[in-house]
Amino acid sequence: MVETFHSGLCAHAYGLTGDYDLAEDIVQNVYIKIWRKRKNLKDNINLKSYLYKSVYNSFIDQYRKMRHTLPIEKTHLKALRALVHEESENSLERLITLVRKEIENLPPKCREVFLMSKTEGLTNNEIAEYLNITTKSVEGHITKAFTLLRKHLDDKSSTVLFLLFGLRLKEGGMDDGY
Repeated sequence: MVETFHSGLCAHAYGLTGDYDLAEDIVQNVYIKIWRKRKNLKDNINLKSYLYKSVYNSFIDQYRKMRHTLPIEKTHLKALRALVHEESENSLERLITLVRKEIENLPPKCREVFLMSKTEGLTNNEIAEYLNITTKSVEGHITKAFTLLRKHLDDKSSTVLFLLFGLRLKEGGMDDGY
């Protein structure tokens, strides 16, 4: 199957994506999906049509994912570049420390809900179940946390807050619970 169809599938995927690496990834993922479903495939399947249709469908799935995230990612990356460009490493670390300090100053329940949401990635429903409170209470605590944090932080610190918890960055010294 690979020997017979690989170059044609890659050419097809490249025609859709315009990116050789992405085209290779799409084709490889199609092979993996077919391998996993091999026992469920019918004997009389037109393999060539199935493969080309699978590549097209994988491209569409990839495109949908990228279309929704790219504008948001570009905005976040632009803000991060601007912040890093403006601030020296020490100043950036100072801002991160300030944000962490303000999180520690939140009311206990508010801080707990905020951290469960933003650092552990739990959904509002999961937090509500775990803490035995309503989803509306969870939403209220998160809103209150952001309101208090924005109130106590300047614009640059608020940008750090957004970048830390809007993107859930987990790099360097940022992965120790905040």
